[in-house]
Amino acid sequence: MDIEQVRSETPGIANSVHLLASGSALMPRPVVDAVMNHTLLEAQIGGYEAQAKRADALDGVYQSVAQHIGSKTREIALMENATVAWCHAFYALPLKAKTRILTCEAEYAANYVAFLQRAKRDDLTIEVVPSDETGALDLDALEAAMDEDVGLIAITWVPTNGGLVNPAADVGRIAKKYGVPFLLDACQAAGQMRIDVNELGCDFLSATGRKFLRGPRGTGFLYVREQWLETLEPAMIDHFGAPWVAIDEYALRDDARRFETWENSYALRAGLGAAFDYAESVGIEAIEARVASLSKRCRTLLNANPSIQLRDIGLHQSGIVSFTVDGAEPEKIVRMMVEAGFVIGSSPASSTRIDAERRNLPTVLRIAPHYYNTEEEIDRAIGQLESFL
Repeated sequence: MDIEQVRSETPGIANSVHLLASGSALMPRPVVDAVMNHTLLEAQIGGYEAQAKRADALDGVYQSVAQHIGSKTREIALMENATVAWCHAFYALPLKAKTRILTCEAEYAANYVAFLQRAKRDDLTIEVVPSDETGALDLDALEAAMDEDVGLIAITWVPTNGGLVNPAADVGRIAKKYGVPFLLDACQAAGQMRIDVNELGCDFLSATGRKFLRGPRGTGFLYVREQWLETLEPAMIDHFGAPWVAIDEYALRDDARRFETWENSYALRAGLGAAFDYAESVGIEAIEARVASLSKRCRTLLNANPSIQLRDIGLHQSGIVSFTVDGAEPEKIVRMMVEAGFVIGSSPASSTRIDAERRNLPTVLRIAPHYYNTEEEIDRAIGQLESFL
C-alpha cells in the first residue's frame, strides 16, 4: 500500500486527525468526484437525462458490490443505508407465531428494536445467545439453542463498540446445518475486512457505505442469497421492484432489486460504486492488515495509562477501539479532542444495551483508525488525550 498516495487522495486529512471510521470515514477524492460530477451533470442536463447518460456506469455499481463480497450481481440491492437494508430483509421474512429469533449479546440497537416490534406484533420470541469467555457469541450455546421453532439467526458481525469480531462464518455453518435463515449485519465490517458471503454462509447481509468503505452518507446495500429470490416478497413494494403488469396484477422482479424503489440518489450511487472500486484498487487484505496494525498500536498505548480502561472484548478484534477514562465525561473528552484537531467519538450504553448492561458499561469512547491514518497520528492522538487527564 502506498500510504502517501492514499493520503494525497484523502482531502480531509488536511483538516484534522480523523480517527472515527466507525462513524463516517473520510472519503477519497475519486468518491467525492463521482458524487460531484454526477450532481453537476444533473444540474446541466437534468436528473433523468443524467441517469440515462451514465446508465452503464450506474448499473456497474451492482457488479462492483458483488465482486467485493463474492456474490452474484442479481443478489445485490442498493439501499439508502444499512438499517434500511437490514429491515428490508428482516420484515420480509415470514416468521410464524411462536417462532424464536436467536441473536447475540452485542446486537445493535436498531436491529433489536425491530425484534421487539415483530415480537409484539407477530407473537415471536427473542432469545439472546450468551457469550463465551472471550466475549464472542458462544457457538456451543447457539447450537444447543437450535430447535424446530427457531425461525431466524440474526447477529451483528462487528458491533458498534467493544472491538469484537463475532464468529460469523461458524454461525453460518450452524444455520445451514439446521436449515435456518441467517441475517448478518456487516455494517462495521464492510471496508475494513474481507467479506465472502459464501464463506460466511449468510442468507442476507446488510452494510453501509459511509463507514470503513469510505463512501458517501445515504448509501448502503443488501445481499439476498439467490434461493430466497424464488419465494421472498418485500414488506413494501413499488412499481420498480414489482412492475404493474395488469390492472389487478404485479410481478416481482426476479433479482434483489425487488427491494428497491424507483427513486434514489444516483449521485450517491455513483459515489458508492467509486468507493468499492477504490477499496479494490488498494486491496482489502492490505486494508485489513493495516487497520489491525493501527488499532493494535492504539490499544497498546491506551493500555499503558492506568487512568484509561480498555473495554474491548473478543479473541479477534476489529479496528474499533473502545475505552473509558477514569473520572472523565466522555462527551467532554470528545469535544476537547475535536478542538485540538483530533476526531474521536463516543458510544452510549443504549447502542448495545444487552452487552453494556451485562458488563456494566457506561458511555464508552471510540477510536477507529483507518488505513489512511499513520502511526504518528495515533501517537499524537493518544498523547493529546493523556494531556487532558
